[in-house]
Amino acid sequence: VSAPVGAASVAEVALVTVAVAAEAVEALAEAVEALAEAVEALARAEAEAEALGAVGEEGEEEVMEGAFPGLGEWGGKHGGVSLSLHLCLVGGGFQSGGSRGRGRGGKKGNQSGKNVMVEPHRHEGVFICRGKEDALVTKNLVPGESVYGEKRVSISEGDDKIEYRAWNPFRSKLAAAILGGVDQIHIKPGAKVLYLGAASGTTVSHVSDIVGPDGLVYAVEFSHRSGRDLINLAKKRTNIIPVIEDARHPHKYRMLIAMVDVIFADVAQPDQTRIVALNAHTFLRNGGHFVISIKANCIDSTASAEAVFASEVKKMQQENMKPQEQLTLEPYERDHAVVVGVYRPPPKVKN
Repeated sequence: VSAPVGAASVAEVALVTVAVAAEAVEALAEAVEALAEAVEALARAEAEAEALGAVGEEGEEEVMEGAFPGLGEWGGKHGGVSLSLHLCLVGGGFQSGGSRGRGRGGKKGNQSGKNVMVEPHRHEGVFICRGKEDALVTKNLVPGESVYGEKRVSISEGDDKIEYRAWNPFRSKLAAAILGGVDQIHIKPGAKVLYLGAASGTTVSHVSDIVGPDGLVYAVEFSHRSGRDLINLAKKRTNIIPVIEDARHPHKYRMLIAMVDVIFADVAQPDQTRIVALNAHTFLRNGGHFVISIKANCIDSTASAEAVFASEVKKMQQENMKPQEQLTLEPYERDHAVVVGVYRPPPKVKN
């Protein structure tokens, strides 16, 4: 009789051991992920420090004036609007951080816009804040709330006050592309957007501002750690639908997502074009558009960035994805490019 009891005890101990080991592996995975994000944030901070340059004892104002060198040339090159300075006085300037920042927002940083003016950018739903410095901003869908520590400014329009959020190009590939003079982003009010590689929601929150209450942002993120931040963001921004899944397997979340107008992808994986293509085949309407951020050394660290970009463009063409525009993200991101294109374009009508 004692033998079976002993065997059962051993089995129970084994099960408990396996469970503990599984929890340890999961905790280790989260720790590795956190370390990777910290390293990326440190690299981004170093790049931003290089942009800031040497700072004397003149005070914070001089720091801000040197924050984004060359913004006028980069932002106004194709935009029809000269972005001559680098920062709108919306509470003290942009915060440093990684491009997929994990900063939690709050209610600090708001400032009345007595000495600033906000005007529409040529990309619908995006604005330029003009004051002592100029900055890219979006209209805050949830007034009074910051998402990742960004600064805010309120502008009086008649009896109403409209709040805008500063959009830091060092923390957002899409903002960097806009300031770089990209011709089209295809993300506009009322659009339905599938965002692959949503991370904690830094850029997702600005896309949420742009599409507004009549649009939708399906935000796909594989990391459960980042996914928790994304879910918390969606509690306040009802036009965001978080999907915590691997973007390599769109069939796993096909019941959650309707057909979309645009796919924005920032997944930084060697097979990222295949990932985007699989999602395009499943969710992107014919004639819809895609915007893909490419990080060259994540795809092939041995080849030149230009060779990697050219290779990715060829892969897109093989998937019924027609690239229409390619833009590097200098000076905000090193060895990055954004490719914009159309999916299954309608045939041209002959006269």
